Amino acid sequence: MSDAGHKIIVRLVRYAASHPAVFMAPLHGGVALSSGAGQPPRHFPQAALERACALGLVVRDGDRIRATSEAQAFLRRALLAPEEAFQEQHRDTENRTVSVDGIRQTVRVNALESPLGAIARLKEKSGQAFLPPEALAAGERLHADFTRAQLQPRLTMAYEPRLASKARGGAGGTADLCDTALAARMRVAKAMEAIGPELCGVALDVCCFQKGLELVERERQWPARSAKLMLRAALMALARHYAPPRSASRHSHAWGAEGYRPDGSGLVTGI
Repeated sequence: MSDAGHKIIVRLVRYAASHPAVFMAPLHGGVALSSGAGQPPRHFPQAALERACALGLVVRDGDRIRATSEAQAFLRRALLAPEEAFQEQHRDTENRTVSVDGIRQTVRVNALESPLGAIARLKEKSGQAFLPPEALAAGERLHADFTRAQLQPRLTMAYEPRLASKARGGAGGTADLCDTALAARMRVAKAMEAIGPELCGVALDVCCFQKGLELVERERQWPARSAKLMLRAALMALARHYAPPRSASRHSHAWGAEGYRPDGSGLVTGI
């Protein structure tokens, strides 16, 4: 298919997908599509409509056409650069506000790649989110620190040159880590200590190693549907570690009988 023909199909599918009802009328050499909302009809070649139907992007129903469920993925691919088209149709991107070194920034993340993406969509019977926002943010922050700390197991060969070369007989290990990675490792260690030995394992499995809840339950021989409860408890403890609750200000009170006056003999004054 030529570039021009592909663009025509994209315009046709986009028009069909952006209106709840699209009416079709024959036209010399093509078809006229109208949304029935008082707007002028759009003209498209008959071949473009037939090609869109053959690709399963639109379906005809008498004098109407409608976009199929495949239309959205097709449009997302068409409106992106070719090298990003396939990846983007499998993404669920959204904007989130995160704190980086004390500065709040808006970043665009892929919820489908998030270690907590699937769990974040779980709902309580009341309709509320299973994971509170502060628990979700704590899990994402732990994952970010774990990544910066370079603690992920390498599954493929690394072809990039090492930034810190190790001389023969050198210390290696943490000696080759940059300050950022070392600081991140310290934050991960403090986070695990704050969660506690009973719950830190499930937080590492899900947030850092990105294991599913069912896999965690099988590996740890836990009852079904128990991992999500343990994870929520772990992340709530982690959220308190990252943002400790403010302690109430302490006030000292002295009680005395009527007419009582404090004795100032213990005070040292200088003149």
